[in-house]
Amino acid sequence: MSAATQDASAVKLSVKEKIAYSFTDMAGNLLYVTISSYIMYFYTNVFHIPAAGALGAGTILLVARFADAISAVVWGSIVDHTNTKWGQSRPWFLWLCVPFAITVWIAFTAPSLPDGAPKFWYALITYILAAGAVYTGIQTPITAILPNLTSDPTERNNANSFRMAGGQIGSFITSSFTIPLVGWFGVQFGGGDKTGFMIVTAIWGVVAIILLLFSFKNLNERNYHPELNKPIPLSDSLKAAKGNWPWIILVVAFVIYWVAQSTRNGVSTYYAQYVLENRNLTSIFNGVQVIGLLGTIAMPIIANKTKNKTLTMIIGLVIGGLGQALMPLAGHNVPLLVIFWTIGVLGAAIAIGMPFGMLADTVDYGEWKTGIHAAGFLTAVGSAFCIQVGSGFGAFLPLEIMGAAGYDANLEQQPQSALDAISFCFIWLPVIVYIIVGVIMCFYRKYEKMEPMIKAELAERHAKALAEAEQNA
Repeated sequence: MSAATQDASAVKLSVKEKIAYSFTDMAGNLLYVTISSYIMYFYTNVFHIPAAGALGAGTILLVARFADAISAVVWGSIVDHTNTKWGQSRPWFLWLCVPFAITVWIAFTAPSLPDGAPKFWYALITYILAAGAVYTGIQTPITAILPNLTSDPTERNNANSFRMAGGQIGSFITSSFTIPLVGWFGVQFGGGDKTGFMIVTAIWGVVAIILLLFSFKNLNERNYHPELNKPIPLSDSLKAAKGNWPWIILVVAFVIYWVAQSTRNGVSTYYAQYVLENRNLTSIFNGVQVIGLLGTIAMPIIANKTKNKTLTMIIGLVIGGLGQALMPLAGHNVPLLVIFWTIGVLGAAIAIGMPFGMLADTVDYGEWKTGIHAAGFLTAVGSAFCIQVGSGFGAFLPLEIMGAAGYDANLEQQPQSALDAISFCFIWLPVIVYIIVGVIMCFYRKYEKMEPMIKAELAERHAKALAEAEQNA
C-alpha cells in the first residue's frame, strides 16, 4: 500500500498542524462571538430595534437562525460533494475567508433607515448572510475536516483540544476588547457606538482572514480518499443519519446546550449595564472566558484517562452549572461574581468542546452501519445546525422574557421586573439547560462503548478497499 493511500489510523499530527487547526476556530470565534455576544445589544441600543414583538430583535434572531439552520444542511451536502487537489474541507477556508469578514462587517452597520419594517428587513437579511450563509460555510468544514486529518482517536481528541483552545483565544480577544474599542473608536472618530462597531468588526475581519489563510496552507486531509469516498447525493447522506443514534443524541443535546451558551454571551452586556450599572464589566465577564483554556486543556486529559467522553462532558456541565448557581450569593460583589463566573466558564469550556470531537465518531458509526461516509452532512448538522438553532432560541427567549418584563432600551433606569428578568436569563436559564443536556447525554454512553470495535472494522474495510483500488489502477 502506498504512503499516499495508507490508512490514517497511525498518523500523528504535527504541532504546526494542530496550531493551524486551532486558527480555524480562532478566526471563526473572532467574528462569530462578536455576533453572538453583541448583536442583541447592537440591534436594541445602537440600531434602535425593539427587543420584542413581530418586528423586534428577538424575532430577527429566531427567524434568521432557522434560515441559517437550513443552510447548515445545504453546506453539509456541498462539502460532501467537494473534491479538489486541496482536499474536501480545506479549500473552503480559502474561498470564504473574505466573504466571512465582509458580511459580518455589514451586519454591524446601522444605516439611516425608518423604524419598523425597513430596519427589520435590513437586520434580518444581513444577519442571515453573516451568521448563517457564510459563517456556516466556514463552520462546517472546520468540524468536517477532523475525521479527515487522522483516524487516531487520541490524536482527534488532542487536535480538537487545540481547536477549542484557539476558539477560546478568539473568544477572549473579541469579548475583552470589543466594547472598550467600540467606545474608544466612537469617541476618536465620532459617531459613538455606531462608528465603533464598524471599525472594530473590520479589524477582527482582517485578522480572521489571515488566520484562515494560514490554516488553509498548513492542514492536510490525509484520511480523505476521493477514490473511495465518492460524492454522495443528499438522500444517501440522510441514510447515514437514519438510525445513527449517537449522532441523533448529540444533535438534540447540542441544540439545547447552545441555548445556554448564547444566553450567557448575549445577556452579559445587559447584566453588566443594568444590574451591575457598569457596561464595561462586560469585558471582564467575557474576557474571563480565556480561563476556559484550562478547561479545554483538561478536556482531552480527562477523556483520554477515563476513556469516557460522555462522563467528561457531564463533568463539564456539573461544574458549569455550579458556577452559575453560586453567582446569586455574590450579590453586587464584583470580585466574587467573577470568581463564580470563572467556575462556570471552566465547566462550559469542557462541556462545549466534547461534542465537536464526538461528531467524528458518529461519522464512523454512520459509515460502519450504512457504508456511507457523510462527514460533511453529519458534522454540519451536528455543529453548525445545532449552533444556529440553539443560538436562535438562546437569543429569542431572553429578549422575549425581558420584553415581557418591561425592558425598554430607551429607558436609562429599567424597572425592577426587567432587572429580575435579566438576572434570571443570565444566571438561571443556563443552569436549567445544563441539567436537561446532562440527562440526554446519559444515553450516549452505550454507543461510545462500541467505538473501538467500529474503528477496527472500518480500518480493515479501508485497507481492503484501498488494496483493491491499487490493484485495479
